[in-house]
Amino acid sequence: MRNLVTVTALLLVSIGVYSFKNTNTTVEEVGPSAIQWISWAEMVEKSKKEHRKVVVDVYTDWCGWCKRMDATTFKQPQIAKYINEKYYAVKFNAEDKQDIDFKGRTFKFVKNGMRGYHELAAEITRGRLSYPTVVFLDENLEVIQSIPGYRDALEFEKIITYFGGNQHQKTPWETYQKNYQPMKVD
Repeated sequence: MRNLVTVTALLLVSIGVYSFKNTNTTVEEVGPSAIQWISWAEMVEKSKKEHRKVVVDVYTDWCGWCKRMDATTFKQPQIAKYINEKYYAVKFNAEDKQDIDFKGRTFKFVKNGMRGYHELAAEITRGRLSYPTVVFLDENLEVIQSIPGYRDALEFEKIITYFGGNQHQKTPWETYQKNYQPMKVD
């Protein structure tokens, strides 16, 4: 009986490790229709050469809704194509322990209970640490808006085109949302 329990436990751990490994895919593994995620440092360097808006996916490793957004919303070809054309896309773990220098300031990990948070995550979400949160930055790397919570593909499509097309500067969100026509899938 003890051997059966041990074998079952090992099998479950193996399946969990295999599943976890297969959820962390890269652009090269999933093909050209995937979002081309880059690090914060890569985005800052690229922004020096070509100014673009930035979309930041603020997540944690333990966040179930973050994983669901990765598996559904971010996998949609029209969303990936639009983001890759209009934005730099950054994946930012809000519990990353590595210091980040940005705009003359060093942002650090702050231990808080069993976990903690990165000061840059708190800065760009304006202190509203909730996961997932998608943050939009303008071409000067200033926060336009942070949007907390899971978003399905259609809702997220509306949001990325609203900011990507500078509609936020001239059209109220309610009007834009009401008149929105979904992108066609190639």
